[in-house]
Amino acid sequence: MSVTKTVRVCLMVGKKKLQEYEERMGQALVVLGQVSEDNTTPRNIRRAAKESSEALQNAELSYGVRASNAISILDEILQDPNMPLYTRTKLWNVMSLLEAIKD
Repeated sequence: MSVTKTVRVCLMVGKKKLQEYEERMGQALVVLGQVSEDNTTPRNIRRAAKESSEALQNAELSYGVRASNAISILDEILQDPNMPLYTRTKLWNVMSLLEAIKD
């Protein structure tokens, strides 16, 4: 295989990965938006969902760093005993989406 073909294949794989990462982040943002606007969820949890959403939208950082920052915020708040079970499940799903994003 020639060098140019190898580079093209790598670029195509890279574009597919970036597209997959953007889709995953988009799905996570939708769920985080739902949690942050749910009035039945305690305020501190809604705030953490909003902070996670903002961390994912920080274009100055790479996809992997954004995902790690959001996971860190969510991991901390998931320990809250006042969190409704349905909200906890949603946030676990968001974390599993984000854990697949790597640099």
